Amino acid sequence: MDTCQNIVPSPAPSVGVVHVNIRHTSGFTIVGNHLSQHDEMSLAARGLAVHIQSLPPGARVGIKTLVERLPDSEHRIASALRELEEFGYLKRTRVRGRDGRVHTRTVSYNHPDAASLGGEEQPRRRPAAVPAPAPAPAPAPAPAVQAPSPAPVPQPQLMHAAAALLAGLRQQAVQLSLTEADIALLAPAVAAWFERDASPAAVRHALTADLPHPLRFPAKLLRHRLTALLPAGRTLPATFRAEPLQNCDDCDRAFRAPEPGRCGECVHERALPVGDL
Repeated sequence: MDTCQNIVPSPAPSVGVVHVNIRHTSGFTIVGNHLSQHDEMSLAARGLAVHIQSLPPGARVGIKTLVERLPDSEHRIASALRELEEFGYLKRTRVRGRDGRVHTRTVSYNHPDAASLGGEEQPRRRPAAVPAPAPAPAPAPAPAVQAPSPAPVPQPQLMHAAAALLAGLRQQAVQLSLTEADIALLAPAVAAWFERDASPAAVRHALTADLPHPLRFPAKLLRHRLTALLPAGRTLPATFRAEPLQNCDDCDRAFRAPEPGRCGECVHERALPVGDL
């Protein structure tokens, strides 16, 4: 006869949730609080991450497969997958299989820092057929590549103040140390806040409050907050606005484009013979 194990709950708090737990011995998945209590991701993305982490290796996690398995819509699942990619919990790459078709290879990380450990095995590609050597043509001079000219800035004093504010964020939060390229990218958006009468203190508070730990991509987080929390008024400068995210019709991977369709790599691969890849 089995012995029944009594569950002794901890003293209940006066307010809030009361936990009554039993110990799992099989059929469970360990999930870190950095995911379950993530303050930037939606509940849909966090729930989908837990579902994917609970699946066995080799399980299919394409959008159409997830729509058949879960009660969520295709749009909601696609949006959640993009969030998981943005915050480092998922990586989707295109690989060409032996049948010559392009497939999506999905890697799930139980922590955003797992990708930096180098444990992911890279897919092997079949070596392409080596053609017979041909006489080398005379080298042609490479065309000169001209760097795009920077967009004119209507109010340089606002841009200077925006750059100074961004450079000083590391004094309030060391994880917000930005490169010169990051500051150049984000400064137009900060200047847009100034044009809407936002004070430097208000901008700093919006950018530094409740930062996630760990913070792997500070520039992406600041870009998101500057866009999502922008006060009412004029729109962001065109140089800062990004094209919307789309899902490729062939590989399901996210890419930026004004209209749905195929990503640039899939368009390029369709134009090439199989042996060229």
